[in-house]
Amino acid sequence: MIEYFGEFIGTFILILLGNGVVANVSLDKTHSNGGGWIVITAGWGMAVYVAVVATADISGAHLNPAVTLGLAFSGLFEWVKVVPFILAQIFGAMLGASVVYLFFANHFKITTSPGTKKNCFCTAPAIRNYSSNFFSEVIGTFILIFAVLLITLPQLNYETLGSAKVGMGSLGALPVALVVFAIGLSLGGTTGYAINPARDFGPRIVHYFLPLKNKDNTDWKYAWIPIFGPIVGAGIAAALYLLINYLS
Repeated sequence: MIEYFGEFIGTFILILLGNGVVANVSLDKTHSNGGGWIVITAGWGMAVYVAVVATADISGAHLNPAVTLGLAFSGLFEWVKVVPFILAQIFGAMLGASVVYLFFANHFKITTSPGTKKNCFCTAPAIRNYSSNFFSEVIGTFILIFAVLLITLPQLNYETLGSAKVGMGSLGALPVALVVFAIGLSLGGTTGYAINPARDFGPRIVHYFLPLKNKDNTDWKYAWIPIFGPIVGAGIAAALYLLINYLS
């Protein structure tokens, strides 16, 4: 069970720091209000780094259903562990989002924009076009998972199948964090770059149930995009990784 706890606590840390930087920049009367996109993308990159370093030796620090599925698609992670890992990630994300709300409760109260408050929990498109938004999440996640596979797996072999440590080892934390930072800077402006179904779905559930004043619609009509876009992106990355290994 320790590996599932690792995914739970790691995703909690990821969302606490990642959604925390969004709240810190977006909500009224914080010292960081108006810090902008660079602060958010840098904060998310550092959130990935801290969460991976903290839990790499416990669970492999997937912290993302797309990573778990990318490894499983590649034959490097047992399918029997996929659902428990994903559930742990979703529950960890929900707890992280809940603590962000408690931490910034006074600022949520005085912020009048419903959309601003919702953005502290889940992603939304800058321009709503479902096919384009889906493509954005596919491509962003493809870059992430392909990079994760190339950065973290050359030292592994199929004998490691099912190991709790198959994933982003602590030595891969900085490169993977920089990949997330790069994705945010270059590709994140269209959808907010969820690139992680748990990161969006868990906090979206929390937003739905929270008694926020002037609360925005949780927008479940859009919620399928940051879930299935990353899954498709992970599948493409795994297929390319397997092709490269086959040809080499």
